[in-house]
Amino acid sequence: MDDAPLTPLDPAYIKVARVHGLLALLPLLAGSVAIELADVLPTGLIFAPFALIALLLAGLMPMRRWRARGYDMGADRLRVVKGVLFHADTVVPFSRVQHIDVEQGPVERAYGIARLILHTAGTHNSSVTLPGLAHADAAAMREAIRAHLQRGAP
Repeated sequence: MDDAPLTPLDPAYIKVARVHGLLALLPLLAGSVAIELADVLPTGLIFAPFALIALLLAGLMPMRRWRARGYDMGADRLRVVKGVLFHADTVVPFSRVQHIDVEQGPVERAYGIARLILHTAGTHNSSVTLPGLAHADAAAMREAIRAHLQRGAP
């Protein structure tokens, strides 16, 4: 769509994605341990595959997702690229932005990163989220977009 070089996300995004992945997989790992402790099946038959899948999902996928994401903030638009299997290249003109959020969950706050969320008019893709930004960068981008909107307002 656009040939401008993309700015990569903050490397701390990889750690946050790994923590989120492990937290999501924790119930499955706990269940597999419970089955192992019940001595119903041979030792390792359930836990070993789940542990291997957890290692792959929480270890490798965050790095691939980080590499597949990026953004380019122009003078009047924000381009967000994402996707490992399904690629999405979204351009949001600042003139369509209705409000802007900078959000952090507890894990993101611990690593100093945030999500920039642009809410636009319309129903389909009415909000575009850019995760993995250093909190200061997300706040600066929010203020730059807000300033652009104020200059364009009548």
